Parts: sequence; C-alpha cells; structure tokens
Amino acid sequence: MKRIDAISMIARKAEEKNSLIVANIGFPSRELHHLKDRAGNFYMLGSMGLSSSIGLGLSLAVPERHVIAIDGDGSVLMNMGSLATIAHQRPENYLLVVIDNGTYGSTGDQPTATSHGTDLGAVAKGAGIDEVHTVDNEDDLEKMLKKVDRGMIVVRVDPGNASVPIISMSPEEIIERFMAECARPSE
Repeated sequence: MKRIDAISMIARKAEEKNSLIVANIGFPSRELHHLKDRAGNFYMLGSMGLSSSIGLGLSLAVPERHVIAIDGDGSVLMNMGSLATIAHQRPENYLLVVIDNGTYGSTGDQPTATSHGTDLGAVAKGAGIDEVHTVDNEDDLEKMLKKVDRGMIVVRVDPGNASVPIISMSPEEIIERFMAECARPSE
C-alpha cells in the first residue's frame, strides 16, 4: 500500500464524520491537500514530531469534534512522550493514525528504527494506549477505519512519496481557516 492511498481513506473517514485532521509535515500534508483540501485540515509546514501532540491538544480543546492526527513513524519516534500523554488523557474523540513507511519520507527516505524492528504498536501499548491496531493492506485499513474512532492505528506502507505540488496557502491562511472551522458548531 502507498501512503497516499492510506491518506485518501483517512480523508474519506474524516469527511464522513466531519472530523478535524492534523496532518504531519512534508509530503503527508501535501498529499492530503492534493487529495482533499478542506477547512477542517490543518497542514503542518513545520514542527516535525508534533502532529500527535497537536491532535491531542485539539481533541481536548474541542471535545465536541472528532479529531484525527496523521503522523509518520519518524515523527512519532522523535516525540514518543506524546504516546504516554495520549494514554493518560484517553480522549474519546481522538484517533492517531501513524503511517509507518520505515523512512523519513520527507527528507530523503533515510531509514527509521521501524525499518530495523521497532514496533510502534507495541511501544504505544507499553505507553498505556489501550486501543492499538496495526494494518498493512488497504482492505484491513478500510475495515479498521469504519470501526475505530479512538486510540491508535499503525498503517504499514511502502516507502515513497506521491508526486504532488507544494501547498500554495501561507501558514497564516492555513491556521485562520482551520481556527474558523474549529469554532464552527459540529454538525
């Protein structure tokens, strides 16, 4: 499975549930923007490793909205403390989806520790996240996204980036549009 295909399925779930999305820096944000730009998407243009933390904070600040954070294996490895904080807070409205391609995809596909055996699902369970699921194909991801709304899903995908353009909006435009969407009542 390719990351862009996984992101497409996540975007579909977000649209169906009117979820807010926090997308990891670099290519994951660019791929989401290319697939399904919407006001409820927050594209991180910096802050590697913080998608899971920003998603958690958002889920606590706007408890009436469902929040999905899309993160990468390299980013989660940079901020593993967020997993313990997510476990401690246990928000019902928060789903962290870690797309594990075994590389730092936005900086040249250098291998991450997951390509050498580190199991982020096991790390998350060890940190105390009680709902952790791992999938490695499109059918299983589609089924999992239909039945899981909280906790963490680790999606194993092939390395590589889709050929998509750079996001043309400024950081100010992204955050202003996103904040207006967060303030809007949930449907």
